Amino acid sequence: MSPPAVPSDRDASSSVGRFFGVFRYSKEALALVWTTDRRLTLILASLTVFAGVIPGPIAFVGKLIVDAVVPAAESGLASDRWVVLKWIGVEAVLIILLAAAQRGLMVAQSLLRALLGQRVNVMILEKAQELELSHFEDAEFYDKLTRARREASSRPLSLVTRTFGLIQNGITLATYGWLLVQFSWLAVVGLLVAALPAFFVETYFSGAAFRLFRWQVPETRKRNYLEWLLAREDYVKELKLFGTGRLFLSRYREIFEKLYKEDKALTLRRGLWGFLLGVLSSVAFYGAYGWIGWSAAMGWITLGGMTMYLMIFKQGQSAIAASLTAIGKMYEDNLYLSNLYEFLEEEIDTEDGIATSGTTPGDGLRFEGVSFTYPGQTNPALDKISLHLCPGQKLALVGENGSGKTTLIKLLTRLYLPTEGRILLDGRDLNEWELRALRERIGVIFQDFVRYQLEVGENIGVGDVANFDARDQQQAAAEKGMAHLFIKEMEKGYDTQLGRWFKDGRELSGGQWQKIALSRAFMRKQADILVLDEPTSAMDAEAEVRIFDHFREVTQKQMAILISHRFSTVRMADQIVVLDKGQVIERGSHEELMVQNGQYARLFTIQAQGYQ
Repeated sequence: MSPPAVPSDRDASSSVGRFFGVFRYSKEALALVWTTDRRLTLILASLTVFAGVIPGPIAFVGKLIVDAVVPAAESGLASDRWVVLKWIGVEAVLIILLAAAQRGLMVAQSLLRALLGQRVNVMILEKAQELELSHFEDAEFYDKLTRARREASSRPLSLVTRTFGLIQNGITLATYGWLLVQFSWLAVVGLLVAALPAFFVETYFSGAAFRLFRWQVPETRKRNYLEWLLAREDYVKELKLFGTGRLFLSRYREIFEKLYKEDKALTLRRGLWGFLLGVLSSVAFYGAYGWIGWSAAMGWITLGGMTMYLMIFKQGQSAIAASLTAIGKMYEDNLYLSNLYEFLEEEIDTEDGIATSGTTPGDGLRFEGVSFTYPGQTNPALDKISLHLCPGQKLALVGENGSGKTTLIKLLTRLYLPTEGRILLDGRDLNEWELRALRERIGVIFQDFVRYQLEVGENIGVGDVANFDARDQQQAAAEKGMAHLFIKEMEKGYDTQLGRWFKDGRELSGGQWQKIALSRAFMRKQADILVLDEPTSAMDAEAEVRIFDHFREVTQKQMAILISHRFSTVRMADQIVVLDKGQVIERGSHEELMVQNGQYARLFTIQAQGYQ
């Protein structure tokens, strides 16, 4: 697949409108920099104006020096020589002031770059907290997030810096123009005409580079993922055992070669046009050089005037080229900022309720005709699910992979909303509950729980952010999750760093990690619904039995939903629901389902035979 060609537009006014329309993000960038640090922004603006004003006087003083040298050499008077030294001293002071302003600009930009980079990254991460799970499971939206994050921290300051640079060059050109027009207004026109082609070509290639960047995002994400696979300790065991390292590295190289080929073609075309237009600028300069030199030779201008006009023309040419290039780059910065603001301005439909309690306290949890279809799918993941779980009851969900068990939990925790039907907690629809109040009542351990590279206590504490550092609550939760026994044997106990990413980190076994995650679910003391999705898959059968015996004992007043493929634990539930292709095909206690001799009984018998 090749990158899309740059579209041609017959309507010139439309093209111009699109070009200038993209600059709407300049205002947002300026506001962003201003609110990040007003004092630094004012310093940056002040130094920009000063640095723009000073080159004109420097050029004029240079003329006065040359013009003073000629009479001093002819007269031989000490007073004339002192005039030369005086103007040289003035120029030295001006040069020092210009250097100080330029250094100040660099310092201000460096400080703002750090502050603004942090500010933009925080804005992106804050927006990410507002997103629903469905956004992260949508490849197109994930591309949008990737585009927003890429270069987002540098582009706003780059845009503002170029804007100030444009102002600086504009002031410089105004002073140069005032001096140069005294020689000839045609020289000013020549300066502008020689620089315009470079501007149009640079703008064209900036747009082409941006379109190529957008097109490459999915491939870049694949390449980053392969790099992640090849460099993470989580995957190294399989890579070595299965020998897939070279395969993934080969794909990594193939994607790079593909992207590099496209970038190379654009870079070469951009370089070629840059060279040709550079030649045009050189021709314009030496044409002006000859004109000014001829004028000096004819006696129309002084030697100092020739020196000044040549310097003004050369530096003015550079200033115009820099200004037009800055406009082209500002256009490019705005294109990239459009990615950032496209993401930040994304409307998130968060249907948060206001209720913090139910209309029928003690009614428990009800699913009434609940159906759900994942976005982009046609077959429902859940179809007409109805069930009722009373306080203190334990519900087990049984079924093959893909039968809808985890999807049901996602609906219960409001990570998704039902396509049809409703879910009630204490008589009130979940949509009417305030999300914070609802989730405070639910403790969850997912099958793919997070193994935080944090200390033991913090790993447990994340289960209740309000009591994140509460050691007594962490310990109480660990005792319920049966993790306290091995935690207290560690040298640093709850202060032990887990994982291998940071210094003195300790890795746990799979079963120990699951006990940490189980403890995390117990952190919320107010939670009356506990959800355990394959909570003991990494434990042996004996440990699993002990866990669930203990679990029933410490959750006598709480509702619990258990997902497990091990029927030795499932049989302990008060109610067992068998799912198949998103539908309830059986329900009842273990004894009732065995009497029915259906799907559950068949699966239980098969598993029991495996232990004989």
